[in-house]
Amino acid sequence: MEEVPLEAPRGPAPAAEAGVRAETLITVDSPDAMRELGLRIAGLLRPGDLVLLTGELGAGKTTLTRGLGEGLGVRGAVTSPTFVIARVHPPLGDGPALVHVDAYRLGGGLDEMEDLDLDVSLPESVVVVEWGDGKVEELSDDRLHVVIERAVGHEEVLDDVRQVSVRGIGARWNGGAGLEALAGALSE
Repeated sequence: MEEVPLEAPRGPAPAAEAGVRAETLITVDSPDAMRELGLRIAGLLRPGDLVLLTGELGAGKTTLTRGLGEGLGVRGAVTSPTFVIARVHPPLGDGPALVHVDAYRLGGGLDEMEDLDLDVSLPESVVVVEWGDGKVEELSDDRLHVVIERAVGHEEVLDDVRQVSVRGIGARWNGGAGLEALAGALSE
């Protein structure tokens, strides 16, 4: 695979994320590879986990969540919940439900999201929040933060290439909790 220039690395972690325990970087070169990454991450998740997804429109947040849903074995097609704010996908077996939230249109913090009862859903579900930065971190001291960035360069060639950072924050992810197995590149 050709070396891909990526955006400049970010500065130090914000104070809110000072509890970062592990970070893994993955290069993804297609929507299928993004779904596969979701499958792999699903293997690390358990009831009570909070996953925040960050990335621009079209970055692959919902595609990653499809893989999470498939890996968790939940019912229903995972689609963007933009117009309904949240969708609950019950488990087909013994695993946790997947609560998929799109906080894009929500301006406030946790107070505005209170009607969604995410704090009630969290203990027995995996809660995935797109556009949740600065809005839902108070739900849990332990969370997985997935940041998806497009590669920069020759867009016509690199349109599907993404650099994905998966950060475990809090005691739940102390020592990585298997995140190191995600490292590397995923391709079709």
